[in-house]
Amino acid sequence: MTITVQGDRGERLDLFLARELPELSRSRIQALLKDGHILLNGSRTRPRTPVTPGDSITVKLPDPQPSNLVPQDIPLDILHEDEDVIVINKPVGLVVHPAAGNPDGTLVNALLHHCRGELPGVGGVERPGIVHRLDKETSGCIVTARTDRGLQSLLGQFSARQTTKLYLAVTERSPVQPSGSIFTHIGRHPVNRQKQAVLNPGAGSGRPAITDYHVLARNESPPWALVLCHLHTGRTHQIRVHMKHLGCPLLGDPVYAKPSRQPVETGRLMLHAWRLGFTHPVSGEFKTCEAPLPREFEPFLPDPDCLELIRNTSPDALGAALHPDA
Repeated sequence: MTITVQGDRGERLDLFLARELPELSRSRIQALLKDGHILLNGSRTRPRTPVTPGDSITVKLPDPQPSNLVPQDIPLDILHEDEDVIVINKPVGLVVHPAAGNPDGTLVNALLHHCRGELPGVGGVERPGIVHRLDKETSGCIVTARTDRGLQSLLGQFSARQTTKLYLAVTERSPVQPSGSIFTHIGRHPVNRQKQAVLNPGAGSGRPAITDYHVLARNESPPWALVLCHLHTGRTHQIRVHMKHLGCPLLGDPVYAKPSRQPVETGRLMLHAWRLGFTHPVSGEFKTCEAPLPREFEPFLPDPDCLELIRNTSPDALGAALHPDA
C-alpha cells in the first residue's frame, strides 16, 4: 500500500500514519518503521522524521505471527460472506478487537471461531482481518478480510476513501439546514483525553474530517431529528463530534451529551452504520451491504419511500433528491 502526503507539512511520520491508518496503533507503526516495513520515498527512516507534501510512504505488512487470541463461539449476524471478505452487522456493545479492559469477547474472537482461526494479520496479531472499526456503542456494517488479497485491497480502499459509508443517527434537535457538509479538523480533546474535538487547523493539530448530512425526519416536541450521514473520512468519533459541533448531539451519547437530560430516552447511542459499499477484491464488482435498522430506530423512521430513494440515489446527489426546495 502506498500513501501520498497531501497538505501535511512537518508532522512526524508516525503521527501522520497513526491518523491515516487508525487500524494500526502508533506503537505498531513505530515497530514497522524500525523493521523496515514502512519506507519514506523508498528509504528506511525514523518515526520522528517530518513529512512534506508529495512524500510517498510505502506500507508492507509482514506475515502474521502466531496469535494467543482464543476463538470464541459468539453469534454473528452475517450480511455477506465469500472467500475473501465477510461483512457483519455488529450489535451494540460488541467491541471490535481486544484492548485494555476487553481481552476477549470481541468481534475478532468471534471471527476466529467462525473462520477456524484463518484470518490475515493487520495491526499486529491482536487485530486479524480488521481494516476499519466501529465504536462499541455503534451498530451496523463492518467488513473484515479473510485473505491477504482481501486485506490489501480493503486497506487501500479505506485509505484512498474509495468506500461508501452511510450512517443513520438520531440527534436531540434538528440541524438548522436540512442538508449540508461539515469540514473541520478533528483530534484528541486538549483536556479530556477520552474525547475527540474540533480543533483549529491553524495550530497544526487534528486531521481533516468531512461529513455530509441530510435530515430525513424531524420532530418539534420533543425535539429530535433522524439524520443520514455520508462519511468521506473516518476519524475517531467523527459523526458524534460533528453533530455536537452543529449543536445537535446524538441521543444516548454518553461521551458528547448527557442522556439523562435529553428530550428522548433511547437506552443506546443512536448511531447505526446502515450501508457500506466497497469494491470486491477479486471480482471488481462494487458491492453494497445494508444492515437492518435496530428496533430502537423504529419510532424515528421516515416514510419508507425516503429510504428507498436513498438506496437508488448516488451519495453526491442525495441533497438535491431529498430536499429539492432547499
